[in-house]
Amino acid sequence: MNTKIIVFDMDGVLVDIESSWQFVHKRFNVDNRDNLKEFLNHRISYGEFMKKDIALWGRVNIDTLKNILSEVHLMKGAELAVTQLQKEGHKTAIISAGISILAERIQQKLKIDHIYANKIIANRNGILTGEEVVNPLNKIAVLRELASKEHITLLNCAVIGDTIFDVPMFKAAGFSIAFNTNNEQVREAADVVVEDKDLKEILSYFIR
Repeated sequence: MNTKIIVFDMDGVLVDIESSWQFVHKRFNVDNRDNLKEFLNHRISYGEFMKKDIALWGRVNIDTLKNILSEVHLMKGAELAVTQLQKEGHKTAIISAGISILAERIQQKLKIDHIYANKIIANRNGILTGEEVVNPLNKIAVLRELASKEHITLLNCAVIGDTIFDVPMFKAAGFSIAFNTNNEQVREAADVVVEDKDLKEILSYFIR
């Protein structure tokens, strides 16, 4: 296994929540199920889906959003795992359809080399809007972009994820780990399944 870069999904893998979007929705007591159904049925684009989700929150200051997401905790073992992988010479990346505000905080804390996550920005009137970076249905395109940027092949990438949206990356990468997932398709698509909710458990697959 000639792994050059280790790619993490964020929500449910590097952080101990299922979804950064749902974390915010719950705080504002809103329900995005209708929006999600429209997106998954291909009636709206992912960019439109993001904007509809953001609109559910009403007139919200971006600092309020940062404060909410600051409450999200790292997954157990995340700091140790990433530090050890970096000591072994591996580069690290996040490819997530989650919110970039959270991804940027994790990048700063764990010194992640690359992050790809969806942006929430305020326009000149202070109204929040979304900027699509990672479509969950096409995370493989972002993995290809990352590999090209690093001048490596997809076989030099290892991917750690937990949802059905990570499966295309699993199939294309040189190595894949399904982390703490109950989804049978995700488990079957991965090279390895890590049951324990502790990221240090991935280290034995990269450090001999």
